[in-house]
Order: sequence, then C-alpha cells, then structure tokens
Amino acid sequence: MPRRILLILLVLMFAALLPNVPAHAEVIASFTSERPVVVPLTPALVYVNVVGYSGPAQLLIFDPAGRTVGAFDLALDGGYGAVQVQPRGGLGQHWGALFVNGTQVCASPIYTLDATTTVQTGVSAFDTLYDRVRGFMANDRLSYKLDGTQVSGYRSPDSPLLWLRDHYYQNRAFRYFEPDLRSLPEAFARAQLPDGSLPDFLARPEWAIPAFRTPVEADVEFLYVQLIYETWQITGDTAWMLKLLPSAQKAMSYTLTSPLRWEPTRGLVKRPFTIDTWDFEYGPTTTNPSNGNPAPRHWIDDQTKWGIFHGDNTGLAQALRSLSTLEQQAGLWESAYNRRALADDIMRRLNALSWNGTFYTHHVKLVPFTVPGVDEATQLSLSNALALNRGVLTTEQGRAIVGEYLRRLQAKGRVSFAEWWSIDPPFPAGAFGLNGRLGERPGEYVNGGVMPLVGGELARGAFRYGYEDYGFDILERYADLLRRTNASYLWYYPTGGIAPVHEYLPTDGWGSSAMFGALIEGAAGIEDSGVNFSSATISPRWAASPRDPVGAAYAVARYAATGGYAAYRWTYTPAIKQDDPQTMTLEATGSGENMRLRILLPPAVRQVSRVILNGQPVAPQVEQIGLSQYVVVPATGPIVQVQVTW
Repeated sequence: MPRRILLILLVLMFAALLPNVPAHAEVIASFTSERPVVVPLTPALVYVNVVGYSGPAQLLIFDPAGRTVGAFDLALDGGYGAVQVQPRGGLGQHWGALFVNGTQVCASPIYTLDATTTVQTGVSAFDTLYDRVRGFMANDRLSYKLDGTQVSGYRSPDSPLLWLRDHYYQNRAFRYFEPDLRSLPEAFARAQLPDGSLPDFLARPEWAIPAFRTPVEADVEFLYVQLIYETWQITGDTAWMLKLLPSAQKAMSYTLTSPLRWEPTRGLVKRPFTIDTWDFEYGPTTTNPSNGNPAPRHWIDDQTKWGIFHGDNTGLAQALRSLSTLEQQAGLWESAYNRRALADDIMRRLNALSWNGTFYTHHVKLVPFTVPGVDEATQLSLSNALALNRGVLTTEQGRAIVGEYLRRLQAKGRVSFAEWWSIDPPFPAGAFGLNGRLGERPGEYVNGGVMPLVGGELARGAFRYGYEDYGFDILERYADLLRRTNASYLWYYPTGGIAPVHEYLPTDGWGSSAMFGALIEGAAGIEDSGVNFSSATISPRWAASPRDPVGAAYAVARYAATGGYAAYRWTYTPAIKQDDPQTMTLEATGSGENMRLRILLPPAVRQVSRVILNGQPVAPQVEQIGLSQYVVVPATGPIVQVQVTW
C-alpha cells in the first residue's frame, strides 16, 4: 500500500475514534509551513486557514512511517490562525491532519524533515569540529576504477593507497557524510584469497601497484569482519550483509586456523614482534629478500621473533561478537553462540597472559629474550586506547587503562605535550631498523610519536568509563592543536614539533575522525545501539565540561547513506539560590523506535527528587560508573521529553 494512502487511512481512523463528531458541509481549509524543509526539534510556524470559522482546532502531524509525531492545539479567528510545531520522527515528507470540533477538515503534506549531523553548544572547540574533520577528510577520499567498478574509500595520511585499517578506523566520522559505504568492503571481498586471507591494501592499477599483504600483519581479517558489521549496522542492508557473510566467515576461519596467525598452545592470535599494530618487526635494517634493497623486517622467516600482542586479540574478540550478531541475522544460531563463547574464552586467556592489573603488556614473547634500553613491562602501547571502545573490557579494566594514561599525563617531569603516545616509553634508537626513515629514533612516528588517533580513542573511552572531564580536556587540547597548526597530522614529536610535511598529509583522517567520534559518541553521547538507529542510546555529558561550561546543547547524528538519525536538545538550569531545585531537561527524537536516555548529573548531586517522562513521573534509576552518576530513562516512540530535578 502506498505511504500516502496509508497515512490518509490512519488519519481517518484517528478521526473516527473521536467523540461527538458532527456532520459538516464542505469546508475549505488548508495549512502551510513557514519553511518547506524543517530540522528536528527546531520549532517551525504553521499557518492555518479554515474559511468562515473561529474557534479551537488541532493539528496532528505524521512521519513517513505513519507515526504520530505531534498534536498541536491552536485557535482560529476569522478563519485564520498559526501554531508553532516541533518537528520530530523519521526523515522525509510529513503529513498533517487538521481537526475542527473533532472532525477532520484537511489532510495534506506539511513539510519535509531533514537532518545534518550537528553539535551546537556555544563552545567553538565543540561546535566547529565536525566541519573541520569533514574538510580534512575531503582531502583523504580516494576513488578510482578497480575491476571495472568504482571504488571509494579513505586513504592513509602517509600512503596514497586504500588500506583496510585506515579506511575502517576513519568510518568513525565518514559514516555521517559519506553515501558510498559498500564499494570498499566489496572490493576487498573480491581480493580475498582462497584461504580467506586478505591484502592490506587494494591494487592501484594506474600505478601498476598490486594488492599486497605485509606478511607480519595479523589484524587484517578481524578489521574486515568489523567493517562489514559496521556497514550493515549503519545501512541496515541485511541482503547486502548476507552476500558478504561467507567472506567474513572465511576471513575469521583463516585467523583461527592459519599457522602464521594462530598460536594453538595459547589459544590466541600471534604475530612477529612489531610495535603495536604496525607492520615492521624488531631488529636492525636488513635486506629485502624480494629485491635486495635495504629494508626493515616486513616478512616472516626462520629469524622471526613471535609473540602475543594484545591488540590483535581484543580486536578479534570484538569481531567474533560482531560476526555472531551477523550469523544470528542469518539464522545460524549454533555458530553464533559458538562465536560469542570463543570471544569470551579469548579474553579470559588474554587477560591471564597480558593484563598486568593496569593495562595490557605490549608484547608477550613466545621465546623470551631481552630488549636492551627499555623496560618493556612499563610500555603502554596505543591498542590499549583502542581496546577501550571494543566492548570487550570489564568496567574495572576500562577505568584502569584510562587512569594510567591520566597518571602519565600528570607525572612530574613529563616532557611530552600530550599523552597520546604510540608507545610510552619508546624503544631505543635502532631497535627497529627503518633504513634511516622516521621511526628509528625514539619519539618518532609509531616509536613514541604523539598521535591524535590515540587521543581520540582515549577520549571516547574516558567518556565511557566515568572520566568525563578528562574526555573534555582531550577534545579541548586537540582544538588548541588545530588552532596552532591549522592542520591535523598523523603524529607529532612529543615536544610538539611537526614531522616533515612532505611525508604526511596535513589532513589526517584517522586521528581527526577518532576525535570526532569522541565528540559525537562521547561528549554529545549519541550512540547507535540498534541498526540504522532503530535504537539509540543518548548520554549528554555536557555537565562535565570543566574548561568551557555548557548550559544548553543541540546535537544530531545522522547517517548520510540512509537517513537514520537521533537528535536532542539538552538544558541545565542551575539553582538561583542555594536551596532552590535544579533541573536538567532532555527532549529527544529520531528515526528509530527505542531510546535509552542516560542523563549525567553534576558531581555534587547526591539524590534525585523527581524524574518526569512525557508529563508522567517515573521511578528514578541511577547508574554509577566510578564517581559519575547517570539517571537512566528507557523510552519509546518519536516523542521523548524528560525532566530531572534534584
């Protein structure tokens, strides 16, 4: 049934339920929105005309799904009146129905609801970040023909190729403005080898560069599975996902069975001794066996030093849980159960082997040996920050990792301008031979350079684990960095210097998208907890902003490819006098049906006196994370209004 006919029927059914409906002769009536296109939760004026009528009227508005998204009373005088409406619900054409004395007198389209990802707080550091990041990433987008098909993705700042890992991590931001989410995972599916393994990057035919896998890399397959999962979550395209599901299963099978990737005695992923997730192995500059040129160790041979790296395994556990969800969609219940159980087992084994009580030990060697010049037990590597947002840690672990970064930031005698290290402390000069390239010396590149990608993941984790003021502090320091350099680089020297500009794009999408993820999911607190925002978790954390206090905020997160979105307006009204009540209000809407609202209280609040949901009192539910308290309110439908008083 066409949507238009369905909506008219719904309106007529609603009218039939109203009491005392009088018979009316022909009535000439109309209504017009002051703006043909409106945005969520931003009032719009609607002008109403019922010829020859004075008195009360009611305007009902329906979204494209047929949901009632507003009922607005007004009075007409001499046939004319106006009412301010609050646009809500799904994006697209909305319909209105006008009632007079209980009788419908007019039903027609009223406006189109549209939305753009937005953060408005009155604080420049927050309000301008999305546009800055989008501008950076416009320079990082790469599109070309491959196998007769146009492929689009986001490149690394230090390589003009489409690497899977760089593209995947940048989807923290580009999901909000990029319509083509499918072509790159499809291209990697075509490049998959029969054993299930995948290349690091796609071929670039016009430069005669073939697809290639750096042999020491152990993370490619779990990143591929996670990219398929997140693309499905964003688009809601289950038919597309089911086509790629066998490829994702093959990739996972490769990781779990290949003697190059899986250590059966430990039951964990192994890799050569690299710096965190990077692609060169410990040892001096040597000779590339394929061409005889000086090179770092990218390959695997009988000299390879094997070990267990925590980031490969937290990432694998996340991907196994994601694959479990995909298999449930396909009705593969037994396999889905086994995937989730294996993820739990991997985390238990990893925690027993690598967790030191505060963070994950960088690299646990399968055959022990000593690395001179550094205390490896103290090395905090970047995938600790990545683990914060993979959904595999306990709350205690997450808080411990964030606390360790904060402790090092505050350490007496610290020289580094930020604690977003690739690894801290770094390896001594020459431990990883790069034939003189950046990274051989401590404080360079992935050997101790300061990386915004680490800061963004750390900030998002800080918001997640009850260190909200720390999350805001990182975002504000990143804004200061952008103002200072008018650019975002992959890495900086710990003293604040910029790497040679000819080596890296000044528009680092990996780091800037991680920072934007911390803003929209952390500070603004909008997270997609369903598929295509069928469910949303909304946790506004503005009350914790220490340097730039926020008293009111408007935030929207909208997927460009689908129109799935969530939006809210948040206000905080402090007491005028010491004993006066204080309130927070939150009005939310979106394309989905379910919301979980988590309203962060100011630190001094000890007890909530009242919670009102859509005009009705509800029992307060308080969630505690560290010292942070959230009032939790489950809600359904496109109309959600909450007031919390203490």
